[in-house]
This record gives sequence, structure tokens and C-alpha cells, in this order.
Amino acid sequence: MTDERRPMLQAKGISKFFPGTVALDNVELTLHAGEIHALLGENGAGKSTLIKCLTGVYRRDGGMVVLDGTEVDPTSTHHSQTLGIGTVYQEVNLLPNLTVAENLYLGRQPMRGPFVDRRRMNAHARETLRDYGIRIDPAQPLATYSVAIQQVVAIARAVEMSGKVLILDEPTASLDHDEVQLLFSVIRRLKDRGLAVVFITHFLDQVFDICDCATVLRNGQVVGRLDLATASRNDVISLMLGRQLAAQVRAPKPETAGKPLLQIEGLQKTGMLGSFNLDLHEGEVIGLAGLLGSGRTEAANLIFGAVKADQGKLRLRGKDIQVRNPRDAVAHGFALCPEDRKTDGIVGELSVRDNIVLALQARQGWMRKVPRKKVDAIAEHYVRTLDIRLANLDMPIRLLSGGNQQKALLARWLATDPDFLILDEPTRGIDIGAHAEIIALIGRLQQDGMALLVASSEMEELVAYASRVIVLRDRNQVKELTGDEITSENIIRAIAADPRMEVAE
Repeated sequence: MTDERRPMLQAKGISKFFPGTVALDNVELTLHAGEIHALLGENGAGKSTLIKCLTGVYRRDGGMVVLDGTEVDPTSTHHSQTLGIGTVYQEVNLLPNLTVAENLYLGRQPMRGPFVDRRRMNAHARETLRDYGIRIDPAQPLATYSVAIQQVVAIARAVEMSGKVLILDEPTASLDHDEVQLLFSVIRRLKDRGLAVVFITHFLDQVFDICDCATVLRNGQVVGRLDLATASRNDVISLMLGRQLAAQVRAPKPETAGKPLLQIEGLQKTGMLGSFNLDLHEGEVIGLAGLLGSGRTEAANLIFGAVKADQGKLRLRGKDIQVRNPRDAVAHGFALCPEDRKTDGIVGELSVRDNIVLALQARQGWMRKVPRKKVDAIAEHYVRTLDIRLANLDMPIRLLSGGNQQKALLARWLATDPDFLILDEPTRGIDIGAHAEIIALIGRLQQDGMALLVASSEMEELVAYASRVIVLRDRNQVKELTGDEITSENIIRAIAADPRMEVAE
């Protein structure tokens, strides 16, 4: 990676703000012609927001974009395409009922008088796809071909319409090994043609297979740039996950575990999570560590019944139980604060008061309303206890900051007095003050005897409060760390271990 090559795109000081959230903070990104550049980071790091700012989906709040030496200001995805920036997403945004050729040339078909010249269009499509190493009949419906071929068609369309920068957002998520290699051969051809390619993925092996360099985002900021010819997996993972917590509160860990609470045996879902096992005691915090896509969120959702497992057994205090859905989970004293609080947690238009009592009311039944006096008392208690900053209880919860939304969501579940609390990324996207308060709350709940399962990409958090850490990789449980084994270095080592080397050993 050298600075002598021609910059094709430069994002300078890109910032983007949403209510209560700094999504991007002075982000810099430089793409060179003939370079495959990985854009890495966990969920919420800012990758999607940056791409949307570069392609005109979002209006940036600061910074500038320079494309091939000229400052540009895309106002829509179509505008960004005309400027030279094309994007292909995981879900192919084409029309499967149309032919391959029709998809390639939609909106710019060759005409003969008032009619589409199909013979010429098919000939052009065949020639274009040949340049990508693909020999198929372009007169056939797109749906008759594999997802990999559809991805190549989407890439060809984007490149033919744009031709300077190609952004690939999780393009291999639905592909098998052979299809990935087909796609990589196409990407390498584009590199040889001088395109600048952005490659977004959570598969680290693929990053090292196809990419020249990487920019790593974390909490809306660039935390590192790497030349992948010399960087290691540990280097990448350390940047993605490693951060010292400001004002970190270290929760005291009980020396002995309480009574057995929950046993999970062989919980799994095909394509989502391999066999997952867990013994959990009262007053114990179990951490789930792993990269994006490792199976952290999938494990949480399967345990809570948000996704139905294919097989597995759960025993609560020694008795077999069935958790077929979240209603069953809540009835057994489970609670879940989901990873994406805005989509799966809060109800933005409802008041803070209504959001806090939502789970309690649902458990009691909608025909038996919780009395207003009790609702007010519960809401006021948790506003005081968790220090939720708000104008009044009637304000819509969407107007709160991210940290206060998260605390209100925690209040919702604490109001049900759960025995077992699952927290999925509880401190993501919140300010440092709320960050430390939530870590302190986890410690208090543990001391009070509650059992917690915390999925987090913040290694230092897990080191601070976890009694044990289960490491997930490629949707499988691969390591359990206890006691003095729980260090950031050991977590990184377990995540970064090359499974091919493990097999060889």
C-alpha cells in the first residue's frame, strides 16, 4: 500500500449526526485506483452510515468527498452512479423476472425506433459478461441463475453505469465456497481494470484473501488503517474490538457461584448456530465474545425463543422447560435487551412511561391493565434508580439520547423482576457516562443474585464483569475462559485462531 498511487476517492472529515448520536466523527477514507480496500468494524461502527454518506442516501453534516480529483456532492444513489460510484448490496437489487440482459441495461436499452433492440441488447450483454469471465445466456430470466451469478450481474450493471468506485456490501454472505471464488475472480478483474473497490464483510479469511488494505471503524471513528500484506488477524481484531473504557467501573466478581439456575444442552439452529451448551448459576455473569456474525446474537435469540431452535434442551432449576417463543421465556423469568434497541427494543412514538411498563403489561395480559398509579410508581422508581435523563415521563422515548433509551429498555425488563437477563451489546452507541453506569448496574444485579448473559464486542467490559467468557467463532462455541484466563489477549487469541490450523493440530 503506497501513497504514490492515484487516489480515486477521498472522504475527508466526514461527520454525521442523528438525534442523541454521533454516527460518524471526522472520518477519513482514501481509495486508490486498482485497489481492493476492506472497510471493517462491528455492527454500529459506522460502515453503513459512511457508505450512505458517500452515495447520497444521507446528507453528511461535515466533510467533503473528492472523486478522481474533483469534489463531488452526491444527492442520491442515482446521482452517485452518474458520478462514478456504484454500490452492490448483499440482497441483489435486481428484477429476477426480467432477463439478464434486461437487468443489465434497464433504463438504457438499445432501441430500434420505438422498440427495444433485443438482439443487440443480448449481444452486448453476452460480450459484457464475457469480460467478467461469465458465459451464460443473457436472454434467460435472471431468476434461473444462482445467487453468485446474480451478484456478478449486479456488479456488471453497477460498473458499467459507474466505472470508478465499486462498493460491495456483504456480497458473499449468501454464497458457498465455490461461488465466493467466482465472485473473487470478478473482483480481481475489476482491480486489474483500475477500479477502486470497497469490500465490506465480517469474514476475516475473505478479507485476507482478496483485499490489499483495510480501514477499521469503531463507534463512528477511524481507529486504524492496515496494509494487509503485513498485518495479522490479531492486528485486525484488536482494532475492531480493543478499546480502553473511559471511567470504567470494574464490577466485583463473586468468589463462588450461587445455586444452579439454567442448563442449556445442544441448542442449535441450522445455518444460524451450532450446538450451544451453558450451565448458569445465580449471581453469575457469562460473557459471549466473538466478531460480528460469530453467533452471539443468534445464541441470545434462540435462548429467549425469539427464533425457534431446531433442537436442544433447557432446564430451569433442575426441571425441563419449553421456550417456544418470547412469551414462554418471560413466563419463566427470562428477559432480553436486544442488540438493535431502535428496531427491536423501544417503541419510539410511545412515551417513556409506556415503554418502561410494556413488558410487565404484556406479561399480565392486555385485558388486565396495570393501574396508572402503579405504572407511575414503577416508571418514577426506575427513572431515579437508573438516572434516566428526561423532561417528563410523557415525552416520546425516541427523543431521549441513546444512553437514556438503553437505560429505559433495561428498566422495562427489570420491572418484570427477572431471574435471568440477556443483554446483547448493552453499551453500544451510548455516551461514556451512560456506558460506565450500565457496567456498574450489571455489577449490582450480579451482587443481588441475578444471572446474566452478556453478548458484547467490548472485550474490556467482559474482562471487567464476566465470571466466565464463552468465545464464538463462525457460529460455533469454540472456547470457554474462566478466572485468570479472562483477559483481552486470550479472547483475541481464541477469536483469531485459524480453524484450519486447529484441524491440522
